[in-house]
Amino acid sequence: MKVDILLGLQWGDEGKGKVVDVLTPRYDVIARFQGGPNAGHTLEFEGKKYVLRSIPSGIFQNGRTNIIGNGVVLDPVLFREEAEALEASGIDLRKLLKISRKAHLIMPTHRLLDAAGEKAKGNSKIGTTGKGIGPTYTDKISRNGLRLGDSELPDFKERFEGARNRHLSMLASLGHETDMEALEAAEKKWLDAIDYIKTYDIIDSEHEINALLKEGKSVLCEGAQGTLLDVDFGSYPYVTSSNTVSAGACTGLGVAPSKIGEVYGIFKAYCTRVGSGPFPTELFDETGKKIRDLGHEYGAVTGRERRCGWIDLVALRYAIMIDGVTQLIMMKSDVLDSFDEIKACTAYKINGEITTRFPYTLEGVEIEPVYTTLPGWKTDMTGMKNESEFPREFTDYIKFLEEELETPITIVSIGPDREQTIVRGK
Repeated sequence: MKVDILLGLQWGDEGKGKVVDVLTPRYDVIARFQGGPNAGHTLEFEGKKYVLRSIPSGIFQNGRTNIIGNGVVLDPVLFREEAEALEASGIDLRKLLKISRKAHLIMPTHRLLDAAGEKAKGNSKIGTTGKGIGPTYTDKISRNGLRLGDSELPDFKERFEGARNRHLSMLASLGHETDMEALEAAEKKWLDAIDYIKTYDIIDSEHEINALLKEGKSVLCEGAQGTLLDVDFGSYPYVTSSNTVSAGACTGLGVAPSKIGEVYGIFKAYCTRVGSGPFPTELFDETGKKIRDLGHEYGAVTGRERRCGWIDLVALRYAIMIDGVTQLIMMKSDVLDSFDEIKACTAYKINGEITTRFPYTLEGVEIEPVYTTLPGWKTDMTGMKNESEFPREFTDYIKFLEEELETPITIVSIGPDREQTIVRGK
């Protein structure tokens, strides 16, 4: 068996949670391979809305195994809050969820470092969620990290205190005055949450996943954020701290490249971005505001207003190439139902020259999007059950995108509910 991968192709917020939930019935195992609680996956069904931050989105499909992989950074306190909310809704989480002991832990002092680091950057701040993700990955790469498996060792307290004291020295060098009383309260809550996590099945996930594949089990790898936020291939430095591309599934779960099967790439029918960083197709007019309002474009975790713009096919082609996407999934098509015309950026004009290549950097470069304008479909699609009901203009839009991206669009979402999902070709 091979693992299939599902990931976002834009700047995150593409709707991965809903799609994982829709695809889960095809798989025995759903595994999250990178990111932390800065990434919220929103799912809606049976009139209820759920936001998952660390737990894989397959948790709502009864009987499926869900794994938090080694590439994930875990905040014990936020994990406990999320887990207890799911348990309160009737989900037997301990039966369904396994956690890698190689996952790195977000400490209370990581959050303080995140805030102090952003403040020190001034106008050059990245726009982080302030949840300590960057400092945790920094510790991981500098070989100073604390892992979940360390909590099983007899010297865990010493390891924790050593990391905490190192962080306090770093905070002092940044001119940050730490409220020690508040920190001690946060650390007590954090250590209590560690004890809570240890009531779950803590595993060597790389052994577990490869054993499941050998048994013939099907595995879906779930990514967080989006390709354009990848630390290597995204719009650096306005990126996240992990590899959000398909290769991240290999390192984030311990799966060999030869084991990768289908790669599902998710994108919106338009484009959004949260936080700082360049955004070539961003709209600052009433059209951008209309997209935001119709699409309810606010962060699932942060509540931050998302920046909105037309779809960027230059960036999408790049993401498809890097990820090796085999199937495309288009989200939020219904948001554009009322528009007279739809625009798609097919090239960039940089320094007077037209290019279809995603450039080395978007920062400090004046990029003029080259648009193709298509007629809108002016039809409410939210109640449609089959692609045969699609208006001709929307079918033409799909065909245009497939030709430009050279990849088939196999699933189209026309609303937030899991039922508002059209699998094409059925």
